Amino acid sequence: MDIIVGTAGHIDHGKTALVKALTGVDADRFPEEKLRGITIDIGFAELDLGDARIGFVDVPGHERFVKNMLAGASGIDFVLLVIAADEGVMPQTREHFEICRLLETKTGLIVLTKSDLVDEELLELVKLDASELVENSFLENAPVVAVSAKTGEGIEELKQVLRETAARIPERKNETVARLPIDRSFSVRGFGAVVTGTLVSGEISEADEMEILPQARKVRVRGLQTHGKPVKNARAGQRTAVNLGGVEQSEIERGMVLASKGTLRPAQIFDAEIEVLKDAKRSLKTRQRVRVHVGTIEALGRVQVLNEKSEIAAGEKDFVQLRLEIPIVCVPGERFILRSYSPQITIAGGRVLDNSAAKHRRRDIENIRKYLHNLIEAEGDRARQAKIFLETYGERGAMFSDLQAQTGWRAEILQKALAANVERKAVVEANAYFVARTPFENLKQKTLAEIEVFHAKEPLARGILRETLREKIYAHLPPEIFKSVLTNLEKDKTIAAEKDIVRLAAHNLELSADEKLLRQRLANIYKTAKLEVPKLEDALNEAIRNTKSTRETARKIFQLFLNSGEIVKITEEFYFIKPEIDALITRLRDFAAKSPDRLIDVSAFKDLAGISRKYAIPLLEYFDRERITRRAVDKRLIL
Repeated sequence: MDIIVGTAGHIDHGKTALVKALTGVDADRFPEEKLRGITIDIGFAELDLGDARIGFVDVPGHERFVKNMLAGASGIDFVLLVIAADEGVMPQTREHFEICRLLETKTGLIVLTKSDLVDEELLELVKLDASELVENSFLENAPVVAVSAKTGEGIEELKQVLRETAARIPERKNETVARLPIDRSFSVRGFGAVVTGTLVSGEISEADEMEILPQARKVRVRGLQTHGKPVKNARAGQRTAVNLGGVEQSEIERGMVLASKGTLRPAQIFDAEIEVLKDAKRSLKTRQRVRVHVGTIEALGRVQVLNEKSEIAAGEKDFVQLRLEIPIVCVPGERFILRSYSPQITIAGGRVLDNSAAKHRRRDIENIRKYLHNLIEAEGDRARQAKIFLETYGERGAMFSDLQAQTGWRAEILQKALAANVERKAVVEANAYFVARTPFENLKQKTLAEIEVFHAKEPLARGILRETLREKIYAHLPPEIFKSVLTNLEKDKTIAAEKDIVRLAAHNLELSADEKLLRQRLANIYKTAKLEVPKLEDALNEAIRNTKSTRETARKIFQLFLNSGEIVKITEEFYFIKPEIDALITRLRDFAAKSPDRLIDVSAFKDLAGISRKYAIPLLEYFDRERITRRAVDKRLIL
């Protein structure tokens, strides 16, 4: 089993010496650290205990380097709270302990170093001091081991406690995509860029296509190492070095995230629940500038407190929105630390609830709080969480990739959650989109209402144009959702869609006596005219002559003929009844059968149809469009 153990404690309390006594590795990498005798940046070492392989992250204890400490504290499974026996609990002991508590480190133990410098009585006093510090915390009943890195006393006992404790640490849940917050990058001659970090979730394999975020730089995994040895795969909970192709080392820095390609997206706004430290000197207030530590990055930002008071008092928990000055990558459930802008001290910590939040307005606070409470209550229920997230997208719905970026879940986990919602009809799969049931039903009702309004205004129309309907309701929505709503309504047998027309299924064209008379008069005009039809306007005027009907009504009746196909449009002016056109086409083809070249000119066509040039030219152009004929210089080839 692989676990990550982090050190924590005040400067010069022997953290690095302790790691060296356990592993034989000096975690101080820089000449300045060796010269000054203090740890400046995070260091790393490994210990194989047989049943457990431990990756140590040694962090600096100086208050000036808490930023670096926080980069190392992300992703640890287990903390060694180091307290020097000759000094006891000191300011950075408290701050580091609070950071580990706020990050919800689940397990750890207390190590009293420099035991060779004190007697038993003083050692007991330091133990009492440590007990008071960790009272009512995750370390309250943790083992306390006294050691001396100088003499080696207690080191073997500590290894045994580490072995026993490691056996009780549950394996990490592997439900989120591969994500490695980068804490170090360097270049190896002949290999190129290498990044290191704790693989906090997922797996990485050789040849995987990944990306570096927030820059979205596509990279390929050329090689992997864990515990200093080349491996084909790395899994969550391992300190991992990744050799990357497709990027220069100069383009990478601490705080970036190596993630599965196309799964996560950077954001500058997220909603969270936070706890303000009980010994914070002042409340956390809206607009307050803070330092946000997520993973291995520090980002400046401002707080929007999501309550009526716009502040959170010391020792209290509440909801906030954090608006950052740079994009970062985070996932729901991820822990973070807040430090004041100046002076730089830890003031709060919390967990991400929604990494895709929009800016909230004060008047929406009540609804936002309800939404965030629902997210917390749904923890552990992936299907319910997915539905709650999806509801925030409303009528526009979300693609699978949107939801994966918002949840961070592996594809199979998200697919299962969505399938469960679709099965119980809580979510509708609208082609490439998913829409929560309530907004989808709202769209259906809006669509029906719009069609009803159209029928009321245009009772003689067959129905509303599909494109007109889309523009009225779905102009800013994906076309896939429009299609899905119409399909759903057709399945319910509430609408009928005929080519480019949509109507209510129950819509029937009931004509009044006057309208029936108009229809008959128009039919007679065109039947009598045969191929020498009047212009449309003349036909409409003739139809309403000596009646109480209007030209508008006559035009709507005429549209019925067009919709039914009884009348064929040749030009904007001339319309012919279909039987006459069909008969003319038959005569044309009979003519072609008797003609060796199948050609006909305008004069012959006029004679064939028994019409003047006024009608012959528009009819021939119509036949060209319909591919009954094809123009051949001054003649037509009959096809």
